[in-house]
Amino acid sequence: MALPTGETKIPEGALGSAAYYPGIPRLGIPAQQQSDASLGISNTANVRPGDNATALPSSLLLGASFDPETARETGALVGREASAKGFNVQLAGGANLIREPRGGRNFEYISEDPLLTGIIAGHAVAGIQSQGVVSTVKHFAVNPQETGRVLANSVLSLNALHESDLLAFQIAIEIGAPGAVMPGYNLVNGEWASENAYLIQTVLKGEWHYPGWVMSDWGATHSTVKAALAGLDVQSGANLDPQRFFVQLLRDAVAAGQVPQTRIDDMVARQLRSLFAVGAIDRPAPPDGHIDYMAHRLIAQRAAERGIVLLKNEHGILPAARGARRLLVIGRHADVGVLAGGGSSAVSPVGSLSLEGVEVMGVPMARVYHPSSPLHAIRAEAGAASVDFLDGVDIAAAVRAAADADMVFLFAEEWRTEGEDRPGLDLPDDQDALITAVAGANPRTVVILQSGGAVAMPWLDAVPAVLATFYAGSGGAEAIAGVLFGRVNPSGHLPITFPRDIGQLPHPQQQDPGTTTSNPGMPIKGAIFDIDYNVEGSDVGYRWYAREGLTPLFPFGHGLSYTRFTYSDLHAHYQGDTLIVTVMVRNMGARAGAAVPQLYVSREGAHGFAPRLAGFKRIDLEPGEIGQVKIHVDPRLLARFDAAERMWVRKAGIIDIHCSESATAEGKSVSVELPASTQAASSEGTSSLLW
Repeated sequence: MALPTGETKIPEGALGSAAYYPGIPRLGIPAQQQSDASLGISNTANVRPGDNATALPSSLLLGASFDPETARETGALVGREASAKGFNVQLAGGANLIREPRGGRNFEYISEDPLLTGIIAGHAVAGIQSQGVVSTVKHFAVNPQETGRVLANSVLSLNALHESDLLAFQIAIEIGAPGAVMPGYNLVNGEWASENAYLIQTVLKGEWHYPGWVMSDWGATHSTVKAALAGLDVQSGANLDPQRFFVQLLRDAVAAGQVPQTRIDDMVARQLRSLFAVGAIDRPAPPDGHIDYMAHRLIAQRAAERGIVLLKNEHGILPAARGARRLLVIGRHADVGVLAGGGSSAVSPVGSLSLEGVEVMGVPMARVYHPSSPLHAIRAEAGAASVDFLDGVDIAAAVRAAADADMVFLFAEEWRTEGEDRPGLDLPDDQDALITAVAGANPRTVVILQSGGAVAMPWLDAVPAVLATFYAGSGGAEAIAGVLFGRVNPSGHLPITFPRDIGQLPHPQQQDPGTTTSNPGMPIKGAIFDIDYNVEGSDVGYRWYAREGLTPLFPFGHGLSYTRFTYSDLHAHYQGDTLIVTVMVRNMGARAGAAVPQLYVSREGAHGFAPRLAGFKRIDLEPGEIGQVKIHVDPRLLARFDAAERMWVRKAGIIDIHCSESATAEGKSVSVELPASTQAASSEGTSSLLW
């Protein structure tokens, strides 16, 4: 999280943003102007009145695209807007695994899988930095919930930690080379992430040879000497901490010999190195304010079109026919815009509707609807004689109107925000009852879910079609309408598992999700509590379901199309030290579309593991067209991590390979015998295998 400084006056030279660090003109070092976040240029608390920005689809929707090119393209958009506004550090790159389906910030993260998360986050970061702007990755690490976020101690064995959460960050860093890394508010195995020597010093800067700087989250620094020696380079948002640990207290620690001067030199060198690496020092782009917002809105729309997931389409009710007599759109504010997630990452394009949300660390976080109206977009696509609208608050009125409609498009919403988790998975505000009642009155009711993650669907059997749009961003309504009426063939695949109920979760019991433990400028109140992630270990999400023999509501990787794809000729061979898998994909339908073949590997026995996503490739195919997909499998996905030996270890034996359209779908399978191998924990020589 990053917030405005809280000072009564913005410092001279500051743009008004998350943070400002004055430059040193005599040395040619520019000021650091830092802004949130992954989804666009944030303007938290309207610190820059009237500022405009493009709102990208949520990171979950980007993850659903399974498309590194889209991640890089939208990242470059963020970088261009940041640079044009004068920012040279973007607090982006959310790469936490989604372990807690009710997590308040899940929409800021990409998926429950380390490979998908690492690849998409890495390419997004690379896109931002291609525009001369440093990007972070965050929140390092195992930071999956907001409840008690400054008191929650994430407990996880080192072996499992490296095979899951750390692997996601490692891959993202290998691909994106982010200039900075931001730890989270939480503790990891008993130490706050911002002063966790194992995470920062042993792993990140040691084994991974990370050359950039480590900045704390805002108000997440807890000490001077311990944090500095653990590898923290910058105390961010010091006004939110009980003390300014890295100002006079750090000077005193150096003078007393508690922190060596070389550590201070290293802090400075790492920041300068990253600014030089993206060109922010020797090739600074003077802010000119020129942004082609219409072109950027179209990029955001295309990203949403690639990520929207068609969850259900009974009897081919979609795409909807054009030219209907009467259509009905139902949904709170669906006449105005599409819902966005709340918190420091929230982007508010000009024309957004802002309603009262929550207060986080003393700053109000609005509930925002981006100015992309589903009602208007459906009217534009449908060619219908009449398209009526109701907000759905009056269920009886909605039922009466639905009975006389040719088709109903019901927009259901679930708002999530930084600072609090969802209490369960049900839709709020009697929306489950609304959907059930409307579907009873009109069997041609299509539900469009706007959510920050997985939701329960007690009404699923009553409706013929469901779309998961997460938070669709600028141009989101146009993307949704394009899918509904067939201008766009849906190609998104779930980056998370949708459980049937909370009883299927590794941690069904929640602490009070209303618990707030972020208290600016005050010592932390309350007792540290453990969350034992060893329950699932490295088997996050779909791996947990496979290991426990559970059948979810919708599996990871699931996504329907208006065409049909088949797989054939699955082959695997070992070349050098790399497993290479090829498969043929054919479009059997009458529409062009994009397939996303997913490769899962598993192994039986003492050294075995539940199915893991080992590769994927998005491929566009015309009707009847056949294409070959070739995947180089990262050796780490075929191995187990040995924390004692600091090695990835693979015993000789049989690896099972399955290629399908989701984690549970039927597909093609093959087995291959692989020799024993070991690989150091280092990142050296691995990025070329990933993409």
